[in-house]
Amino acid sequence: MGSEWIFSSPEYRRSRAAYILYAMFEYFILLLMMDAFLAKLLSEIGFKDSEIGIIASFVSLSFVFQLFSLLLARKRGSKKIIILVLNTLGQMLFFGLYVLPFFNIDANLRRALVYVFIIGAYVSKYLVSTFLFQWANSYVDPNKRGYYSANKVIVSLIGGALFSLSMGAVFNWFEEAGNLKGGFLFLAIVVLISNILTFLCLLFIKREKVENKEQAPRKSLSDILANTFGNKNFCHLVVISILWKSAQYFTIGFMGTFKTDTRGNGLAMSVLVVQVIAMVATVVELVLARIFGRYSDKRSFAAGFYLSMFFGVSAFLCNVFTTKETWFLIIVYTVLYAVCTAGNGQNSYNMIYSYVDSGYIAEAMALQNCISGVCGFLCSLLAGAILDAIQKEGNVFFGIPIFGQQLLGLISALLCGICIVYMRLTIMKEKAIKQ
Repeated sequence: MGSEWIFSSPEYRRSRAAYILYAMFEYFILLLMMDAFLAKLLSEIGFKDSEIGIIASFVSLSFVFQLFSLLLARKRGSKKIIILVLNTLGQMLFFGLYVLPFFNIDANLRRALVYVFIIGAYVSKYLVSTFLFQWANSYVDPNKRGYYSANKVIVSLIGGALFSLSMGAVFNWFEEAGNLKGGFLFLAIVVLISNILTFLCLLFIKREKVENKEQAPRKSLSDILANTFGNKNFCHLVVISILWKSAQYFTIGFMGTFKTDTRGNGLAMSVLVVQVIAMVATVVELVLARIFGRYSDKRSFAAGFYLSMFFGVSAFLCNVFTTKETWFLIIVYTVLYAVCTAGNGQNSYNMIYSYVDSGYIAEAMALQNCISGVCGFLCSLLAGAILDAIQKEGNVFFGIPIFGQQLLGLISALLCGICIVYMRLTIMKEKAIKQ
């Protein structure tokens, strides 16, 4: 009864609401840092398709820096201030990226700053992301975590659908008027406003309860390793994360240029059309988010993730058959990938709660994200090389006319299939715990 009262207290309810709004405003910024928007921005700066796909995958490389969060984990006391500072710094670097086209500087310097801003932004955010996740989720009833995560996703999806559609329409208007820089300026202002709103939301989350410094011993490296890699279930989760991240980054980062490229290497779709398709997928994801949430609460977070992988296989297989003549399959791909995301978006993190001691959640997430992130980035490098080679041959592979993204989709589908088999043989046989 006491526990239920705590979770229903005004401070806890306010913290949960603030975190939901934070997730939505952060999602707004991330929407402008992916797919068609990022492809248009980087194309304007002078990057080619294969480079854009690799840059879009830098988020996975930034997970390496979560290892440094293990040092922060040893810091006693509240981490709210450092979360506010580093998270806001990361968002501001995204803002800087959108104002780059307005700087009259050397082209090579501008390209270098793109790398600095994107890597710096993700590094700043992911240094504290595990602490933010654990801090904000500490105000959620463990028995309702899947349902709450689904609600958080639903709010972000509804807001994101309206946001991306409106941003796509406005940007399309600027582009058709021949004022591409005006479109980038508009998006830069939107990023700045969203950054302010995420900062305010974090302020409203209750400061975490800090144990007595004298009673809270520092965690040694041996303790961390014993409670992570010394746990076979955590090792299984790392392998699962590697397979999924590799599948993602073999394809996802290269889809923006595939959809919008007008130089013969893609489907030549407008940004507005891409956003309309994305909104359709969002509606489907909205319908399924709570269903996946309830399913995960009832069965397990691993079961929800496992189910989503079947939709991942189907989504990536659609890419294999997507050509200019069958462009409509991009709609099917987008919808199926959205369903996959509805099932694994939060479960990929929540699974750790089921198999790792609660005192080592942040460290486990940092290690898992770092290892899988490196693998994901290496896959994006390989995918970029494959795409570049196919485009240099005039979109021909062993004499077969093909877009590079079709081959990348096949590889991603195979990786998802391997993930399904691995989960069935390992983590699906283990007992999940509630904490």
